[in-house]
Amino acid sequence: MCSPSSSLIRRVACIGIGSAVLVTVIMHDANAQPSTRWPIHSTDRPQPRVVKPPANSWTVAPPADATVLIGTDLSRWQKEGGGAPGWKVEQGYVEVVPGAGGIVSRDAFGDAQLHVEWMAPLPAVGESQERGNSGVFLMGRYEVQVLDSYENQTYPDGQASAIYGQFPPLVNASRPPGEWQTYDIIFHRPRFDAAGKVTSPARFTILHNGVLVQDNVVLSGPTAHQRRPPYEKHEDRLPLSLQDHGTKVRYRNIWIRDLEKP
Repeated sequence: MCSPSSSLIRRVACIGIGSAVLVTVIMHDANAQPSTRWPIHSTDRPQPRVVKPPANSWTVAPPADATVLIGTDLSRWQKEGGGAPGWKVEQGYVEVVPGAGGIVSRDAFGDAQLHVEWMAPLPAVGESQERGNSGVFLMGRYEVQVLDSYENQTYPDGQASAIYGQFPPLVNASRPPGEWQTYDIIFHRPRFDAAGKVTSPARFTILHNGVLVQDNVVLSGPTAHQRRPPYEKHEDRLPLSLQDHGTKVRYRNIWIRDLEKP
C-alpha cells in the first residue's frame, strides 16, 4: 500500500491497478523538518527493527572514476586544525587514536557517492554512545553516525547509520564488532540563493551493509548533539571529516565519486 504523507516526503498519485500499486510523484519541501513527534535523542522512540545483513567478507573496489581517500595511508588527510593526522596506520586500515582528534580530507566535495568501510572494536566495551562511536561528516557538517549498534541499544537517531539527531535508520543492519561494515552514501549538498536562503536542502540515501537504511531523506540543517541548528550558507565544496570520539574505530577502503566534477 502507499506510504502515508509526511512533512518530508509526500508520495502522491498512488493508483491501485488490480493487485499492483503505482507510486509516482515524490516531492520534497525545501522547508521540511525531521519528525517532531519524538524529541531529539529520545530513548522512548521505537527502536529500528533488526535485519541481519548478507554475509560479506570482501572489500568493494573503487570504480575507475573514484578518488581513493583511504587506501594504504593518510596522505589525503590532515588533522582538524592542520598538521599531520595522529591516527594509527596499519596494514590495510587506519585506526582512531583516542585523543588525537578528528581528521579532515585535503580535497573538498559537494554532491558525492561515498563508500566507507569501518569496524567497531572487539571486545566491545561500554554501552549506548560509548561503544564504537565515530562519525562520517559530509562537508564537515552533516553526520552519518558510526556506532557499534549490534545488540547495543541507544537513542534511535544516534545509532549506526543514523543521520545524527535527525533520522534513525529504517532498520538496524549492524554486524557484530570486529567485523567490517560498509556504508554506501549518496549525498546531495544544500543549495542557497544569493541572500543565503535555502533553495534545496541537503539529502541522503544510505545503504548499510547493502541494506537501505536512509531513503532520500531531507535534512533540516547541519547535524548536532541535542539540537537542530538551521542552515547557514556555506561553500559549494567542503572537506569530509572523520570523528575521534574516544574509541578505536577502524576505517579502510574509503573512496568517493565526485558528482559535481567540472
